[in-house]
Amino acid sequence: MKYYFSINMSTQQYLPYYQGKVHSIVVTSNHGKRIQFPAMHLRKFLTSTGVSGFFCLETENNKFKSLHRISD
Repeated sequence: MKYYFSINMSTQQYLPYYQGKVHSIVVTSNHGKRIQFPAMHLRKFLTSTGVSGFFCLETENNKFKSLHRISD
């Protein structure tokens, strides 16, 4: 299953996730479905300004499979 969502978090907002104080992130897909996944998967998209863009989260049997940024 593929879920599409936008995210725009500053470095300050992402800090608790980066530090491991918060383990999961909850986003709302562009179809209104709430999705929870491990925040560590966003680390590779972290820049000096934070994490932002339009993403595709892919799952298989309700398990995380992949996360890709489609656009900034």
